[in-house]
Amino acid sequence: MAPPGTATVPADPDCVALAEIELCGELIIAASAADGERLSADRIDEVLRVAAERAVRERER
Repeated sequence: MAPPGTATVPADPDCVALAEIELCGELIIAASAADGERLSADRIDEVLRVAAERAVRERER
């Protein structure tokens, strides 16, 4: 899974791969710290900074 926003912007494949690895690591850390068996969709969005990315896109319009 590519980080939000990189799917439409040409980028160095190595940079994209590194960003994907970092996001996966952040999800693993969040999952290991979670109380339940699964992360909620809201918590996943928070870890992946989905809201922050949406705000950036809105400001760019």
